[in-house]
Amino acid sequence: MYQKQHTIKKAISVSGVGLHTGQDVTMTFKPADVNFGFKFQRVDLEGKPLVKADISKVVDVSRGTTIEDNGVRVNTVEHTLAALAGLEIDNVLIELNSAEPPIMDGSSKMYVDALLKAGLKEQDAPRKFFPLHEKIVYREPERKVEIIAIPSDTFRITVMVDYNSTVLGTQHATVNNMSEFKDEIADARTFCFLHEIEELVSKDLIRGGDLNNAIVVVDRVIEDKEIEYLASLFNKPKINIHKEGILNDVKLHHQNEPARHKLLDVVGDLALIGYPLQAHIIASRPGHKANVEFAKMIKEYITQHGSVNGLPNYKPTEEPIFDINKIKQLLPHRYPFLLVDKVIELTDHHVVGVKNVTVNEPFFKGHFPGNPVMPGVLQLEAMAQTGGIFVLNSVEDPENYDTYFLKIEKARFKYKVIPGDTLLIKMELLSPIRRGICEMKGTCYVGNRVVTEANLMARISRKNK
Repeated sequence: MYQKQHTIKKAISVSGVGLHTGQDVTMTFKPADVNFGFKFQRVDLEGKPLVKADISKVVDVSRGTTIEDNGVRVNTVEHTLAALAGLEIDNVLIELNSAEPPIMDGSSKMYVDALLKAGLKEQDAPRKFFPLHEKIVYREPERKVEIIAIPSDTFRITVMVDYNSTVLGTQHATVNNMSEFKDEIADARTFCFLHEIEELVSKDLIRGGDLNNAIVVVDRVIEDKEIEYLASLFNKPKINIHKEGILNDVKLHHQNEPARHKLLDVVGDLALIGYPLQAHIIASRPGHKANVEFAKMIKEYITQHGSVNGLPNYKPTEEPIFDINKIKQLLPHRYPFLLVDKVIELTDHHVVGVKNVTVNEPFFKGHFPGNPVMPGVLQLEAMAQTGGIFVLNSVEDPENYDTYFLKIEKARFKYKVIPGDTLLIKMELLSPIRRGICEMKGTCYVGNRVVTEANLMARISRKNK
């Protein structure tokens, strides 16, 4: 899957009140550079500290998802992050002049509307998808919570809720593609049961709470005196009970709005992973605690397997794009220094080469001969040659050009490459080729395991005649 990263075209602000603090707050979305991700900035504090939206920064999930960095907190970030992730935006700075975003109507719709008004801007870098290669399961048996991620070509989410409530019943909601988020999920408001609201209000924990920013479910019979008490609690002259058990006759946007809001929360909490996923998420009775623990499991899986951006699909029996004879026409390298056997993928933005590692490689005679390991520098050379094929294929007369290293950055050697391994070398364009200079991200795989990563810069130069 190849897509470009996105930010917004211009800054835009929304204002309201924080749900838990009750403070007036203005939140401003600002454009950000590629690979910036999402960061909150507390402009009300000295030094205007940043708080990165990352799963490792979560410190509280009791009444929403709270993140903290160096003692600076931002509360209730999930609806904001859901709006950004739901619109498939990658890089935004989020300024706040208080400790939490405005609750608005309890959904993500007003954030989505603002972001769309600002406009989306395509950026000159690929999105870093993480495709799942095996099932990941999180369970809380005592609360009958289960969240499963299974491999999928796209990011899909299915949520099921059952609160043993005659009002809500059993509900489910699904999005098969994030393009559905803005119309199907963004306007789903947060919900809670009446007994939860009463407890929170009595403890002064939702100072910004209002009947206009949440669906309050009444699943028991209440007397007139209690209705009068609730009206005073929310500073309302009158409160009504809807026939379906929704406080104050609030009309639902969708019959399954609670399930859709739970899906919204899943989108927002999983945005803290930092990568758009290629996976189908199936969540039964999810909540912020479960979402966050599940997100940590996925982030740990990514850490162990590398920042994979599209595992190559290698079928040895298929005809290659370039065989060894074509590669020899493009590259000047020869035995024992030609380190690409064939090319199996070639697009406008990436190339995949194959290197079959055998015990007959000449470097094994001197590099750990009793325990043969392919030298890391030769893996980098294999990356460079694969990238060279990509660049040379972009000119009309490749036989008149050579490629040369300019820079290597962020090289990491994660696992040994040994005889018998088949090395898949994926090189992805980080920016357009300008003046013969090419920047690419290289990833080497053995099976579905990332063994080596590096960013390379090279230049193609016309041969001297």
